[in-house]
Amino acid sequence: MMDEELEDAPPVIVIGGPTASGKSALAVDLAEELGGVVINADAMQVYRDLPILTARPGEAECARVPHRLFGMIDATDPCSAGRWRDLALAAIRESRAEGKHPVVVGGTGLYLKALCDGIDDIPAVPAALRAALEARYDAEGGFVFRAALARGDPQTAGRLPPTDRQRLVRAAGVLEATGRPLSAWQTGATARMGPAVLTQTFILLPPREAIYAACDTRFEAMVEQGALAEAQAFLARGFDPSLPLMKAVGLRELGRHLAGETALEEAIAEGCRATRRYAKRQYTWFRHQIPGANTYNAQHSESLSLEIFKKIRQSY
Repeated sequence: MMDEELEDAPPVIVIGGPTASGKSALAVDLAEELGGVVINADAMQVYRDLPILTARPGEAECARVPHRLFGMIDATDPCSAGRWRDLALAAIRESRAEGKHPVVVGGTGLYLKALCDGIDDIPAVPAALRAALEARYDAEGGFVFRAALARGDPQTAGRLPPTDRQRLVRAAGVLEATGRPLSAWQTGATARMGPAVLTQTFILLPPREAIYAACDTRFEAMVEQGALAEAQAFLARGFDPSLPLMKAVGLRELGRHLAGETALEEAIAEGCRATRRYAKRQYTWFRHQIPGANTYNAQHSESLSLEIFKKIRQSY
Protein backbone atom coordinates (compact mmCIF):
# COMPACT_ATOMS: atom_id res chain seq x y z
CA MET A 1 0.00 0.00 0.00
CA MET A 2 1.30 3.44 -0.89
CA ASP A 3 2.21 5.56 2.13
CA GLU A 4 -0.36 8.39 2.31
CA GLU A 5 2.26 10.87 3.56
CA LEU A 6 4.48 10.18 0.55
CA GLU A 7 1.99 9.30 -2.19
CA ASP A 8 1.85 12.80 -3.74
CA ALA A 9 5.54 13.61 -3.25
CA PRO A 10 8.08 13.52 -6.10
CA PRO A 11 9.70 10.11 -6.67
CA VAL A 12 12.41 8.96 -4.31
CA ILE A 13 15.68 8.70 -6.23
CA VAL A 14 17.16 5.20 -5.96
CA ILE A 15 20.70 4.39 -7.13
CA GLY A 16 22.01 0.84 -7.24
CA GLY A 17 24.81 -1.15 -8.78
CA PRO A 18 27.80 -3.35 -8.00
CA THR A 19 30.51 -2.36 -5.59
CA ALA A 20 33.08 0.07 -7.04
CA SER A 21 30.68 1.23 -9.78
CA GLY A 22 30.66 4.79 -8.45
CA LYS A 23 27.08 4.82 -7.18
CA SER A 24 27.96 6.47 -3.86
CA ALA A 25 29.73 9.35 -5.56
CA LEU A 26 26.78 9.74 -7.92
CA ALA A 27 24.36 9.83 -4.98
CA VAL A 28 26.33 12.63 -3.31
CA ASP A 29 26.43 14.60 -6.57
CA LEU A 30 22.67 14.29 -7.07
CA ALA A 31 21.81 15.02 -3.45
CA GLU A 32 23.96 18.13 -3.58
CA GLU A 33 22.28 19.34 -6.77
CA LEU A 34 18.79 18.58 -5.48
CA GLY A 35 19.28 19.87 -1.96
CA GLY A 36 18.83 16.33 -0.71
CA VAL A 37 19.83 13.63 1.75
CA VAL A 38 21.70 10.39 1.01
CA ILE A 39 20.00 7.36 2.59
CA ASN A 40 21.95 4.12 2.92
CA ALA A 41 20.77 0.86 1.32
CA ASP A 42 23.90 -1.21 1.96
CA ALA A 43 23.47 -4.10 4.40
CA MET A 44 27.01 -3.77 5.78
CA GLN A 45 27.14 0.02 6.05
CA VAL A 46 24.20 0.12 8.47
CA TYR A 47 26.53 -1.22 11.18
CA ARG A 48 28.77 0.95 13.35
CA ASP A 49 31.84 -1.26 13.01
CA LEU A 50 34.23 -1.73 10.07
CA PRO A 51 33.80 1.67 8.40
CA ILE A 52 36.88 1.12 6.21
CA LEU A 53 36.12 -2.45 5.07
CA THR A 54 32.48 -1.59 4.33
CA ALA A 55 33.49 1.56 2.40
CA ARG A 56 31.29 3.81 4.47
CA PRO A 57 31.19 7.46 3.33
CA GLY A 58 33.91 9.58 4.87
CA GLU A 59 34.05 13.06 6.33
CA ALA A 60 34.36 14.74 2.93
CA GLU A 61 31.16 13.17 1.59
CA CYS A 62 29.23 13.78 4.80
CA ALA A 63 30.31 17.42 4.77
CA ARG A 64 28.75 17.94 1.35
CA VAL A 65 25.29 16.50 2.12
CA PRO A 66 23.53 14.83 5.08
CA HIS A 67 23.81 11.03 5.27
CA ARG A 68 21.33 8.76 7.08
CA LEU A 69 21.20 5.07 8.09
CA PHE A 70 25.01 4.78 8.02
CA GLY A 71 26.79 3.26 11.02
CA MET A 72 23.72 3.26 13.23
CA ILE A 73 23.27 -0.38 14.34
CA ASP A 74 25.44 -2.53 16.60
CA ALA A 75 27.09 -5.57 15.04
CA THR A 76 25.23 -7.86 17.45
CA ASP A 77 21.84 -6.59 16.25
CA PRO A 78 21.06 -8.18 12.84
CA CYS A 79 19.19 -5.97 10.36
CA SER A 80 16.72 -7.64 7.96
CA ALA A 81 15.37 -6.24 4.70
CA GLY A 82 12.03 -5.61 6.38
CA ARG A 83 13.61 -3.72 9.25
CA TRP A 84 15.73 -1.67 6.86
CA ARG A 85 12.62 -0.82 4.83
CA ASP A 86 10.92 0.59 7.93
CA LEU A 87 14.03 2.61 8.78
CA ALA A 88 14.32 3.88 5.21
CA LEU A 89 10.68 4.97 5.07
CA ALA A 90 11.16 6.88 8.33
CA ALA A 91 14.27 8.56 6.91
CA ILE A 92 12.38 9.43 3.72
CA ARG A 93 9.56 11.02 5.74
CA GLU A 94 12.06 13.00 7.80
CA SER A 95 13.81 14.22 4.66
CA ARG A 96 10.53 15.32 3.10
CA ALA A 97 9.51 17.10 6.31
CA GLU A 98 12.78 19.06 6.16
CA GLY A 99 12.17 19.99 2.52
CA LYS A 100 15.00 17.77 1.28
CA HIS A 101 14.94 15.22 -1.53
CA PRO A 102 15.80 11.64 -0.45
CA VAL A 103 18.43 9.83 -2.51
CA VAL A 104 18.62 6.12 -1.60
CA VAL A 105 21.85 4.37 -2.59
CA GLY A 106 23.32 0.93 -2.05
CA GLY A 107 24.35 -2.38 -3.50
CA THR A 108 22.13 -4.66 -1.38
CA GLY A 109 19.58 -5.74 -3.95
CA LEU A 110 17.07 -7.15 -1.46
CA TYR A 111 16.94 -3.82 0.34
CA LEU A 112 16.29 -1.89 -2.85
CA LYS A 113 13.74 -4.44 -4.04
CA ALA A 114 11.92 -4.20 -0.71
CA LEU A 115 11.59 -0.45 -1.21
CA CYS A 116 10.78 -0.45 -4.93
CA ASP A 117 8.63 -3.59 -5.21
CA GLY A 118 7.44 -4.39 -1.68
CA ILE A 119 8.15 -7.24 0.70
CA ASP A 120 6.41 -10.20 2.29
CA ASP A 121 4.65 -9.07 5.46
CA ILE A 122 6.36 -11.46 7.87
CA PRO A 123 5.78 -10.67 11.57
CA ALA A 124 8.84 -9.87 13.67
CA VAL A 125 10.02 -12.54 16.11
CA PRO A 126 9.76 -11.35 19.74
CA ALA A 127 13.17 -10.65 21.25
CA ALA A 128 12.65 -13.05 24.16
CA LEU A 129 11.76 -15.91 21.82
CA ARG A 130 14.74 -15.18 19.58
CA ALA A 131 17.08 -15.21 22.58
CA ALA A 132 15.65 -18.54 23.77
CA LEU A 133 16.09 -20.09 20.33
CA GLU A 134 19.65 -18.78 20.07
CA ALA A 135 20.44 -20.41 23.40
CA ARG A 136 18.88 -23.66 22.20
CA TYR A 137 20.91 -23.56 18.99
CA ASP A 138 24.12 -23.03 20.97
CA ALA A 139 23.27 -25.89 23.34
CA GLU A 140 22.10 -28.40 20.70
CA GLY A 141 24.31 -27.52 17.76
CA GLY A 142 23.32 -26.69 14.21
CA PHE A 143 22.53 -30.20 12.99
CA VAL A 144 20.10 -31.01 15.80
CA PHE A 145 18.51 -27.55 15.64
CA ARG A 146 18.01 -27.80 11.87
CA ALA A 147 16.52 -31.29 12.18
CA ALA A 148 13.95 -29.95 14.63
CA LEU A 149 13.10 -27.09 12.26
CA ALA A 150 12.69 -29.55 9.39
CA ARG A 151 9.74 -31.17 11.15
CA GLY A 152 7.74 -27.94 10.85
CA ASP A 153 9.40 -26.22 7.89
CA PRO A 154 11.24 -28.77 5.74
CA GLN A 155 11.58 -26.37 2.80
CA THR A 156 13.51 -23.74 4.74
CA ALA A 157 15.55 -26.29 6.69
CA GLY A 158 16.49 -28.00 3.44
CA ARG A 159 18.06 -24.91 1.92
CA LEU A 160 19.98 -23.69 4.99
CA PRO A 161 23.30 -25.14 6.18
CA PRO A 162 23.48 -26.12 9.86
CA THR A 163 26.08 -23.38 10.42
CA ASP A 164 23.67 -20.58 9.44
CA ARG A 165 22.62 -19.77 12.99
CA GLN A 166 20.96 -16.46 12.18
CA ARG A 167 18.60 -17.75 9.48
CA LEU A 168 17.82 -21.03 11.23
CA VAL A 169 16.89 -19.16 14.40
CA ARG A 170 14.76 -16.71 12.44
CA ALA A 171 12.92 -19.53 10.64
CA ALA A 172 12.30 -21.37 13.90
CA GLY A 173 11.13 -18.14 15.51
CA VAL A 174 8.64 -17.38 12.74
CA LEU A 175 7.31 -20.94 12.93
CA GLU A 176 6.89 -20.85 16.70
CA ALA A 177 5.53 -17.29 16.87
CA THR A 178 3.01 -17.60 14.03
CA GLY A 179 2.33 -21.33 13.71
CA ARG A 180 3.16 -21.01 10.01
CA PRO A 181 6.50 -21.91 8.34
CA LEU A 182 8.68 -19.16 6.95
CA SER A 183 8.55 -20.80 3.52
CA ALA A 184 4.77 -20.27 3.46
CA TRP A 185 5.16 -16.58 4.24
CA GLN A 186 7.72 -16.25 1.45
CA THR A 187 5.63 -17.94 -1.23
CA GLY A 188 2.68 -15.57 -1.15
CA ALA A 189 0.57 -17.47 1.35
CA THR A 190 0.14 -14.23 3.29
CA ALA A 191 -0.32 -10.55 2.66
CA ARG A 192 2.42 -8.64 0.90
CA MET A 193 3.44 -5.05 1.56
CA GLY A 194 3.72 -3.33 -1.80
CA PRO A 195 5.86 -0.30 -2.57
CA ALA A 196 5.18 2.49 -0.09
CA VAL A 197 6.72 5.27 -2.19
CA LEU A 198 7.11 6.26 -5.80
CA THR A 199 10.67 5.66 -6.96
CA GLN A 200 12.85 6.64 -9.88
CA THR A 201 15.68 4.13 -10.12
CA PHE A 202 19.10 4.37 -11.74
CA ILE A 203 21.45 1.38 -11.99
CA LEU A 204 25.15 1.68 -12.83
CA LEU A 205 26.48 -1.33 -14.73
CA PRO A 206 29.91 -0.37 -16.11
CA PRO A 207 31.93 -2.92 -18.13
CA ARG A 208 32.93 -5.78 -15.87
CA GLU A 209 36.64 -5.27 -16.56
CA ALA A 210 36.39 -1.70 -15.28
CA ILE A 211 34.55 -2.80 -12.14
CA TYR A 212 37.04 -5.58 -11.40
CA ALA A 213 39.98 -3.17 -11.77
CA ALA A 214 38.22 -0.71 -9.46
CA CYS A 215 37.60 -3.52 -6.93
CA ASP A 216 41.33 -4.28 -6.78
CA THR A 217 42.27 -0.63 -6.42
CA ARG A 218 39.73 -0.07 -3.70
CA PHE A 219 40.66 -3.07 -1.56
CA GLU A 220 44.34 -2.20 -1.75
CA ALA A 221 43.46 1.36 -0.71
CA MET A 222 41.42 0.03 2.22
CA VAL A 223 44.47 -1.83 3.53
CA GLU A 224 46.57 1.33 3.19
CA GLN A 225 43.90 3.25 5.13
CA GLY A 226 44.01 0.85 8.10
CA ALA A 227 41.63 -2.01 7.26
CA LEU A 228 44.00 -4.57 8.79
CA ALA A 229 44.03 -2.90 12.21
CA GLU A 230 40.27 -2.40 11.94
CA ALA A 231 39.75 -6.11 11.24
CA GLN A 232 42.07 -7.11 14.08
CA ALA A 233 40.20 -5.01 16.63
CA PHE A 234 36.84 -6.26 15.40
CA LEU A 235 37.76 -9.97 15.39
CA ALA A 236 39.30 -9.67 18.86
CA ARG A 237 35.82 -9.00 20.23
CA GLY A 238 34.83 -12.61 19.51
CA PHE A 239 31.54 -12.06 17.71
CA ASP A 240 29.23 -14.91 16.69
CA PRO A 241 30.42 -16.04 13.21
CA SER A 242 26.81 -16.11 11.98
CA LEU A 243 26.28 -12.36 12.45
CA PRO A 244 25.82 -10.49 9.16
CA LEU A 245 28.80 -8.16 9.65
CA MET A 246 31.10 -11.16 10.04
CA LYS A 247 30.47 -11.72 6.33
CA ALA A 248 31.87 -8.33 5.32
CA VAL A 249 33.93 -8.77 2.17
CA GLY A 250 37.62 -8.95 3.02
CA LEU A 251 37.21 -9.65 6.74
CA ARG A 252 37.75 -13.40 6.41
CA GLU A 253 40.79 -12.92 4.18
CA LEU A 254 42.46 -10.39 6.50
CA GLY A 255 41.52 -12.58 9.46
CA ARG A 256 43.46 -15.49 7.97
CA HIS A 257 46.56 -13.30 7.78
CA LEU A 258 46.07 -12.08 11.35
CA ALA A 259 45.86 -15.73 12.45
CA GLY A 260 49.22 -16.40 10.81
CA GLU A 261 47.77 -18.57 8.03
CA THR A 262 48.76 -16.36 5.07
CA ALA A 263 51.20 -13.60 4.21
CA LEU A 264 49.81 -10.10 3.92
CA GLU A 265 50.36 -10.02 0.16
CA GLU A 266 48.34 -13.21 -0.22
CA ALA A 267 45.59 -11.87 2.04
CA ILE A 268 45.33 -8.72 -0.08
CA ALA A 269 45.16 -10.78 -3.28
CA GLU A 270 42.45 -12.98 -1.74
CA GLY A 271 40.55 -9.88 -0.59
CA CYS A 272 40.66 -8.48 -4.11
CA ARG A 273 39.34 -11.76 -5.51
CA ALA A 274 36.54 -11.87 -2.93
CA THR A 275 35.56 -8.30 -3.82
CA ARG A 276 35.48 -9.13 -7.54
CA ARG A 277 33.33 -12.21 -6.90
CA TYR A 278 30.91 -10.14 -4.86
CA ALA A 279 30.72 -7.50 -7.59
CA LYS A 280 30.03 -10.23 -10.15
CA ARG A 281 27.07 -11.53 -8.13
CA GLN A 282 25.73 -8.00 -7.74
CA TYR A 283 26.14 -7.32 -11.45
CA THR A 284 24.10 -10.39 -12.36
CA TRP A 285 21.39 -9.53 -9.82
CA PHE A 286 20.97 -5.92 -10.92
CA ARG A 287 20.68 -6.91 -14.58
CA HIS A 288 17.46 -8.82 -13.91
CA GLN A 289 15.82 -7.86 -10.62
CA ILE A 290 14.87 -4.17 -10.90
CA PRO A 291 12.53 -3.92 -13.92
CA GLY A 292 11.90 -0.45 -15.27
CA ALA A 293 15.16 0.99 -13.91
CA ASN A 294 17.27 3.40 -15.94
CA THR A 295 20.51 1.51 -16.62
CA TYR A 296 23.83 3.15 -17.47
CA ASN A 297 26.82 1.19 -18.76
CA ALA A 298 29.32 3.61 -17.28
CA GLN A 299 31.02 4.43 -14.01
CA HIS A 300 30.44 7.64 -12.11
CA SER A 301 31.61 10.79 -13.85
CA GLU A 302 30.69 14.45 -13.88
CA SER A 303 28.98 14.08 -17.25
CA LEU A 304 26.96 11.08 -16.07
CA SER A 305 25.84 12.98 -12.96
CA LEU A 306 24.68 15.85 -15.16
CA GLU A 307 22.85 13.50 -17.54
CA ILE A 308 20.97 11.78 -14.72
CA PHE A 309 20.24 15.07 -12.96
CA LYS A 310 18.57 16.40 -16.10
CA LYS A 311 16.46 13.26 -16.33
CA ILE A 312 15.39 13.58 -12.71
CA ARG A 313 14.42 17.20 -13.18
CA GLN A 314 11.98 16.17 -15.94
CA SER A 315 9.93 14.18 -13.41
CA TYR A 316 9.68 16.97 -10.80
